Amino acid sequence: MTNILRIDASARYQGSTTRALAEKLVERLLAESYGAKVVHRDLAATPPALLDESWVFANFTDEAERSDDQKTSLAGSDALIAELEAADTIVIGVPVYNFAIPAALKAWVDQIARARKTFRYTEAGPEGLLKGKRAFLVVASGGVPVGSDYDFATGYLRHVLGFVGITDVTIIAADQQMADETAVTRATAAIDGLQQAA
Repeated sequence: MTNILRIDASARYQGSTTRALAEKLVERLLAESYGAKVVHRDLAATPPALLDESWVFANFTDEAERSDDQKTSLAGSDALIAELEAADTIVIGVPVYNFAIPAALKAWVDQIARARKTFRYTEAGPEGLLKGKRAFLVVASGGVPVGSDYDFATGYLRHVLGFVGITDVTIIAADQQMADETAVTRATAAIDGLQQAA
């Protein structure tokens, strides 16, 4: 059975391109994977906590030696990581705000990128621990072309996902919507084109 983790980050609900396209993509994946389960994480509705000093100290304390307060500090992070670990496929809605990802999505990254949990350091360098998964970045922008020198969203997320071991990343872009009225149509066609590959 396939487990799908859908992550939404748009501050908008009405008229959100990333929410609509992520929904369409998840429906496509469900249609092709009988009995698939979906977990939905809405970062706009429940933003992850920002890292603070207590979180950092708890994270760098050996797990067996953590106090109850330290365990509480990491509980939110543990829950987000458990969702990732359980997922085979991750769908992330990525609206581009001011050339980069929304603050809530950055907070999610900070909570899930943890040494000894989602990556580890080896003599050969860092190694991601969340291997064997695939991710889809459903990206929308008003003016930023995806893949351009001033697109600081998709390259960052591709790197972060790869850092924790998720290297199979597909980008579906509805970019430059203010200048290209076909942007959403292009992204929809890209989702439809995934039918045989998904």
